[in-house]
Amino acid sequence: MKKTFIFTLITALALCVSQVCQGQAKKSSNEANKLAREGAEAAKNQDWDKAVELLRKATAMDHKYADELSAVYQRRGYADASEQKYQDAITEYGDALKLTPQDVRIYEQRAAVEMKINDYDKALADYSEIIKLKPNEARYYNYRAYIYELKNELKNSLADTEKVLKQDPNNQEAKARKQRIEQKLAESQPLTPPPPPPGAPKTSPQGKKKP
Repeated sequence: MKKTFIFTLITALALCVSQVCQGQAKKSSNEANKLAREGAEAAKNQDWDKAVELLRKATAMDHKYADELSAVYQRRGYADASEQKYQDAITEYGDALKLTPQDVRIYEQRAAVEMKINDYDKALADYSEIIKLKPNEARYYNYRAYIYELKNELKNSLADTEKVLKQDPNNQEAKARKQRIEQKLAESQPLTPPPPPPGAPKTSPQGKKKP
């Protein structure tokens, strides 16, 4: 009888705890929804700081709002870039990528800002990340080839250009770049005499008479 009572008590307590937890989870979810709605409204009004603060709190309660927070970071980054606050924009895009690291568009947006300040190395790194995510997209190799050419890394540029032409043989930009780079590489090589044609007579050593 005593064992039955204890078992019943434990079951009842477990049920109460479960109900309390469910109640708390529901309350937290409702609060997160409220914060997310307010954050979305603030973003609509371009009050980026308020939107970020509210959506950050909502995401902490429920991670499903991470995408919305990432989108606000992107929009604030775009606004910063439009006002030529390039370093702030790069920071915003970095915060967005922490939440949605598979989003190719964010890497593109950040690379565009990095190109504005001539930070070619970071732009290259971003396009390399994009290519890891989208290895079959010719245009990303084309962009990276363009940056390599700006850096005068001609062999790397040519390698990416070849990848573009393998996927898109009629790409006019890649064709023009290939011709341009091959000419530059040819001009940078030291002049060497061409090999003699097959069957050409060999010259005799100077001063030595032929028999």
